[in-house]
Amino acid sequence: MTAVEATTEKDLKTMARDSVKTVIAASMVGTAIEFYDFYAYGTAAANYFPHIFFSDKANPTVALLMSLLTFAIAFIARPLGSLVFGHFGDRMGRKTTLVVSLLTMGVGTFLIGCLPTYNTWGIAAVAILCLLRFIQGIGLGGEWSGAALVATENAPEDKRALYGSFPELGAPIGFFLSNGTYFVLESFNDSAAMLAWGWRVPFLLSAILVIVGLVVRVHMEETPIFRMAQEQKKVVKSPLTEVFRKSWRQVLQATFLVAVTYTLFYTLATWSLAWGTKAQGEGGGGLGFTNQEYLLMLMIAICVFAAFIVISCVNADKFGRKRVIVTSSVLLVVFAALFPFLLNGQIVGTRNFVANMAFLCIGFALMGTAFGPIGAFLPELFDANVRYSGSGIGYNLAAIVGAAFVPTIATWLSSHFGVHSVGLYLGVMAVCCLVAVLSCHETKDVDFTK
Repeated sequence: MTAVEATTEKDLKTMARDSVKTVIAASMVGTAIEFYDFYAYGTAAANYFPHIFFSDKANPTVALLMSLLTFAIAFIARPLGSLVFGHFGDRMGRKTTLVVSLLTMGVGTFLIGCLPTYNTWGIAAVAILCLLRFIQGIGLGGEWSGAALVATENAPEDKRALYGSFPELGAPIGFFLSNGTYFVLESFNDSAAMLAWGWRVPFLLSAILVIVGLVVRVHMEETPIFRMAQEQKKVVKSPLTEVFRKSWRQVLQATFLVAVTYTLFYTLATWSLAWGTKAQGEGGGGLGFTNQEYLLMLMIAICVFAAFIVISCVNADKFGRKRVIVTSSVLLVVFAALFPFLLNGQIVGTRNFVANMAFLCIGFALMGTAFGPIGAFLPELFDANVRYSGSGIGYNLAAIVGAAFVPTIATWLSSHFGVHSVGLYLGVMAVCCLVAVLSCHETKDVDFTK
């Protein structure tokens, strides 16, 4: 170790850090809100918006497809958000940027819950829905990467993947809260009440999560690694230029590392909800489940997701990030080939809870294994002075490649070519992830201060 490296390490250890509790809260709350907001929208887009904003009684499948297309808008906006927030995150710091991104995201979500329907405002309601979805995506574009940096830049060297699991655990928490809200609402209200006002409640309740997140983030410290970069004059004036000039390969690697997790998540959580609850003529698989039954199954399976995030991160700190993600990618190819048999009504019949729970639990176990190490792996691919921009751009480009049109594509594929075509789609994305991770260097022991 050189004298400069020894001084840097000593300075890093003496810098003030947030407590582990503060790091957990500050990093986890944002991704919890992200997945809460996105899944609340995904559930509404699959079940309520086709009737509220895109009613087409002559062809319900078309109404469902149009509704799911609005789901894609936020994903298209997210890379733009990552460019904006990544620039300021690498120049001004993680803390301020995260506060603004959370506020932007929260306002967009809350206003969706206040929006009049098509019957009241006509096409203007659809246009404003799309605008608010775009604003939601802009805010979300700066969220994950900043949360991951708050966690990993406060982490001990040998526990970066474990600390990186904090923002990743926000995903099952947000998912559980969203599903739980819809489950409770549908337990006490019929479909007419849900269409009249019940669908709004999850969007309005998101304000509570945003307020909690803002309180935590306003009081947290700036990360020690960013403060060190400031002291050593390593903060660059144009981090975006630096990223695309020096780290374009890492951006591509990050995009395809994450894309399959998005494809898998929205296949499990949004497409399968419609497939399991809707009749074949309405874009579903005719499996015969009620919406409430399927939400309960998803809430059980999401606990498996959370457990495997922690397990995979512990293994990533022990054995390396590459080994864990290569394993998950190979297993995802196998899962993609086999899961359609569990969702084929001609094979398993209708209302087969065992087959459907097997699909959800195995899928979410693989999702946790693939998603967990990403919280450390992506930031480790980039230098400290462009880390917010680089990891954010890669993560949010993955949202377009892997998630934006997943419910729409999967619904179209399954309605035209059967459920096995959805498995093929997921398998292709898993192979892309495998190629990306094999092209990466192991980052477990990288110097995170540089």
